[in-house]
Amino acid sequence: MGSSPNSKPKIVRGSAGYVLEDVPHFSDYIPDLPTYSNPLQDNPAYSVVKQYFVHVDDSVPQKIIANKDSPRGVHFRRAGPRQKVYFDSDDVQAAIVTCGGLCPGLNTVIRELVCAMFHMYGVKKVLGINGGYKGFYAHNTITLTPKTVNDIHKRGGTVLGSSRGGHDTNKIVDSIQDRGINQVYIIGGDGTQRGASRIFEEIRKRGLKVAVVGIPKTIDNDIQVIDKSFGFDTAVEEAQRAINAAHVEAESGENGIGVVKLMGRYSGFIAMYATLASRDVDCCLIPESPFYLEGPGGLFEFTEKRLKENGHMVIVIAEGAGQELVSESIHSMQKQDASGNKLLQDVGLWISQKIKEHFAKLKTMTINLKYIGCIALSFSYLTDPTYMIRAVPSNASDNVYCTLLAQSAVHGAMAGYTGFTSGLVNGRHTYIPFHRITEGQNKVIITDRMWARLLSSTNQPSFTIAKSVLEEKKEEEEEATGN
Repeated sequence: MGSSPNSKPKIVRGSAGYVLEDVPHFSDYIPDLPTYSNPLQDNPAYSVVKQYFVHVDDSVPQKIIANKDSPRGVHFRRAGPRQKVYFDSDDVQAAIVTCGGLCPGLNTVIRELVCAMFHMYGVKKVLGINGGYKGFYAHNTITLTPKTVNDIHKRGGTVLGSSRGGHDTNKIVDSIQDRGINQVYIIGGDGTQRGASRIFEEIRKRGLKVAVVGIPKTIDNDIQVIDKSFGFDTAVEEAQRAINAAHVEAESGENGIGVVKLMGRYSGFIAMYATLASRDVDCCLIPESPFYLEGPGGLFEFTEKRLKENGHMVIVIAEGAGQELVSESIHSMQKQDASGNKLLQDVGLWISQKIKEHFAKLKTMTINLKYIGCIALSFSYLTDPTYMIRAVPSNASDNVYCTLLAQSAVHGAMAGYTGFTSGLVNGRHTYIPFHRITEGQNKVIITDRMWARLLSSTNQPSFTIAKSVLEEKKEEEEEATGN
């Protein structure tokens, strides 16, 4: 059935440099499909809304900063309900799966997907795939209804369970085909979205009428294009509790130092925003901004200075920061988990020990250092604040965001779009092609204003600049000596 698959990006060009990076649609590879009137037009909750249906040509710009001579630039298709849908509600058999690590808001997304399908479109058959991608061919499923998911948003984690790895494209698509599933909602990070893209390509190759929809999940906020990922606001809010504990400990002892390790394998957004929100942090270290310990302008010198000024200090470090300093062997840097992520060494413990060793050698200043890596708070006892952060239920802001992401995903699938991720771009919900989500990682730009704001707030040195100045001075001295 249908034509041969075409993996090339779907690009639509217009006047004044307008470029729409469109998402696939059933009509691209399955001819003469019937369409149906959208059930929402008869839904009393929506029939009163003027212009509720999204115009077919509506799009959202990727960049909104422009001048009078700027081209219109790249756009993405605007999310929302369409007047015509490509599924009869009674024929829909949907499946939802969560993959990868935990993140606040997973249960909210699951709940809102189920409720959107039931209450908006009258879809009654929704399966939950248990245990990540391998659940498709391990035949682990549960039936999802508004009643069974009613209270799950109040809990952390995912009621469907999750796992890393286990992706076998052919087995997964065979299972989808055998079960009669025609809508698949895949919640996960960039690795999961790459898997979703492969599933979509195989489904398109087979000419199946199955919508494959991704919902981006990463607590680190490291997915490209989208404004932010769900769970990020909650993560920053929870990080405040660890920082506050470190600040209390630091203030309570002579020359107290509190070290807090936060999530951020490759991107330091949680550490940066938690630092900006806290106002109690003296130094923030992230993967994107190299730092060094010894010598003028180094962390040790700054720590001594801050202790003399204030009598205490709080250091926030992202888990991926300083890994090149921590690892003594290339072999240890190459170890990976089941998702292909590099296994990191505990930089929090390492930097705590290095600071202790430095001041022990000085013998002029006694310090009291507390590492918030074995944290005891009122609600639980955890070995690592990164797990404390990702295991909690989502806050109010993320709950609203999860609702809109889920509803946008359902609207897109019902309208016949497939092979896309539902995401927020410049404050508007959009449909983004898989390849744009998976082609790279979102990282803190240390030459951007937000990092400059953090440096101004903490008054910490820019280690990169300080090191460059030292290297230049050293070169000048060597040249002068050589002359």
